[in-house]
Amino acid sequence: MKAKTVKRRAPTPPRQPVKAWQLRLYVTGQTPQSLTAFANLKQMCDTHLKGHYLITVIDLLKQPQLAKGDQILAIPTVVRKLPKPVRTIIGNLSDTEHLLVGLDLRAAK
Repeated sequence: MKAKTVKRRAPTPPRQPVKAWQLRLYVTGQTPQSLTAFANLKQMCDTHLKGHYLITVIDLLKQPQLAKGDQILAIPTVVRKLPKPVRTIIGNLSDTEHLLVGLDLRAAK
């Protein structure tokens, strides 16, 4: 009797989860400072995270109780919730280099 050769497929490697960045931007209303912070954050995300992000804008005039959870002391403030560890950056986010280093997207020079 002749032995049969059975070809087996190599197991498929597990998929790497998509790195989804979750960012919270704390503001007070639609002030020029808040609008600038949002525009700067969105531009940085579009450039460096290419659609793998979610920005949640939290208006502390409407929901002041949410400031306590992320220990917000100044505004505007962006908090990176995911990926861990949590990172916090205060200001209008106009210094792109500081923002990239603060969010751990680029090493400090």
